[in-house]
Amino acid sequence: MSTKFITTAAAMAAVGIVGFAGAASARDQIRIVGSSTVYPFTTAVAEQFGKSGGGKTPVVESTGTGGGFKLFCAGVGEGHPDLTNASRAIKKGEFDDCQKNGVKDIVEIKVGIDGLTIAQSKAGPGIKLTMAQVFLALAEQVPDKDGKLVANPYKSWSDIDPSLPSVKIEVLGPPPTSGTRDSFHELFMEPGAEKIPALAALKKSDRKAFDKAWKSIRKDGAYVEAGENDNVIVQKLEANKTAFGIFGYSFLEENAAKLRGVAIDGVEPDYDAIAEGKYKGARPLFIYAKKQHVGVIPGIDKFVAEYVSSKAMSKDGYLANKGLVALPKAEADKVASAAKAMKPIGATDVMN
Repeated sequence: MSTKFITTAAAMAAVGIVGFAGAASARDQIRIVGSSTVYPFTTAVAEQFGKSGGGKTPVVESTGTGGGFKLFCAGVGEGHPDLTNASRAIKKGEFDDCQKNGVKDIVEIKVGIDGLTIAQSKAGPGIKLTMAQVFLALAEQVPDKDGKLVANPYKSWSDIDPSLPSVKIEVLGPPPTSGTRDSFHELFMEPGAEKIPALAALKKSDRKAFDKAWKSIRKDGAYVEAGENDNVIVQKLEANKTAFGIFGYSFLEENAAKLRGVAIDGVEPDYDAIAEGKYKGARPLFIYAKKQHVGVIPGIDKFVAEYVSSKAMSKDGYLANKGLVALPKAEADKVASAAKAMKPIGATDVMN
């Protein structure tokens, strides 16, 4: 079989991995795409990997979780990334796209826990929120006094509850392609809707209508899509003292001198509350590796081993210093063992 460099996915599929192996010498550097939330952690591991002599420092791009899976699942070969970061688990549709495009062996690695936070400038008015208030502030439709869903009428926080500040509702957050946006819906909007009696009743009577309600964000300017780069949101919060931003805990911790997290249902978003599961905005973070590239693009197995090592992932590891909340030790040990074995996930392991 010819080992001539093959550039198209269709041709790659035709000659299989053997052809890829012969052609792969053109790339000797790991390429990683995906989540902006996981990006700083993966970048730290990449830098450590390069310093330790494991190989060239991997190239890490922040494309968003959805964008990362699109690139990762597009095919096998040196023209496609080797790993992708994700602030949520892979979806069935993404897994199916991978399979269809020849990406058959996907290794899922849970690297830690993140707290999805709502943050504000320390110079702004202090605020504490409930999940229900978050829903009422940002949902496209909310119940009126008779329980009927209507276009969201709330313009200021005090419109929702007189005890809240009388300032315009303006929340900067991620776009639909972001895993953080998916997490926000699941961790904040759905539980918030469930705490509103009219919507709790709707969940029992019409599940499709209920799901549409918590999955829809208002489009009248109260929610501002600020792109995939969470640092942009941080900068905008510094400039706008009454605005709020949605991003991972690590960005809040990194900017603790300028920003504060908003307590949700009485719990502050801090390391211990996230690690212990008290803060309900907690979520797992992942990386996904393409096993078919292991042994072909050099260093992937060593890079994964560095990521799941205790010096990186433990509570005292260098990723904790970047704001990643460590997995409980027993779970971390289990993750490390599975990662080193590079065991692929199957269709039954993937949620819809």
